[in-house]
Amino acid sequence: MLSYKFRLYPSKHIQERLGEHLEFCRRLYNRLLEELDKAREEGRRLTKYDTQALILKLKEEKPELNNVYSKVLQMVNYQLWSNIKALAKLKENGKKVGKLRYKGKGWFKTMNYNQSGFKLEGDKLILSKIGAIKIKLHRKIEGEMKGVIIKRERSGKWYAIFQVEDEPKPLPKSGKVVGVDLGVKHFLTDSDGRQIENPKYYEKTLERIRILQRNLSRKQKGSKNWEKARIKLAKAYEKLVNQRDDFLHKLSRFYVDNYDLIVVENLLIWLETT
Repeated sequence: MLSYKFRLYPSKHIQERLGEHLEFCRRLYNRLLEELDKAREEGRRLTKYDTQALILKLKEEKPELNNVYSKVLQMVNYQLWSNIKALAKLKENGKKVGKLRYKGKGWFKTMNYNQSGFKLEGDKLILSKIGAIKIKLHRKIEGEMKGVIIKRERSGKWYAIFQVEDEPKPLPKSGKVVGVDLGVKHFLTDSDGRQIENPKYYEKTLERIRILQRNLSRKQKGSKNWEKARIKLAKAYEKLVNQRDDFLHKLSRFYVDNYDLIVVENLLIWLETT
């Protein structure tokens, strides 16, 4: 399964609707989690099918849930149980874990249109119960689209992440092998004598983040100026992540395209404290 991430440019009206739908999903997630906690305290066991069936009852109790595409609500239940499974796996591996936390306002960031409820028409993504949203398709989607995840970043930007099924196409053989050694002075050195420097933008962006963090700390939390400073900081973090991902993607693409076998050192690092 491949994924394609594209920027969305919703109108003010559509942005409000997207925000409302995310809020409905957040409330549903918390309500289902509440029912699970209550059942555990009473010695009852609920399955994911029980909580799935509960959504129908909640639609009668909370008619506003009918404004959200039904598959999106089903995927909220799926997300809840995926989180439960992930916590159980950590516990099995000896990690100390607590209970799942309820999602506070603004902390539910995705809606999952799985298999249906969406379509692309030119430069518009049409979502059921929401409407048409302008999308910037910077590359062609190849394969069969199986779903789309709508995500709101902390900066306030919206993205569509398409899940696509496609048959992998083997690259032509190069007959070459390369060894890659990750370092500190250089990002990596390979066995062909190539040295890749650490990205120069990294320190520059980190310095900007440090300045923005100090600026945010001076603002009164919850004020308009605090919110403006928070968004600036979130955008700086987002830029850093995008720069890093772009650098790593282009670098890995180079080695995959030019070598049949890539050997990477398996490091075992011991930390000593005094």
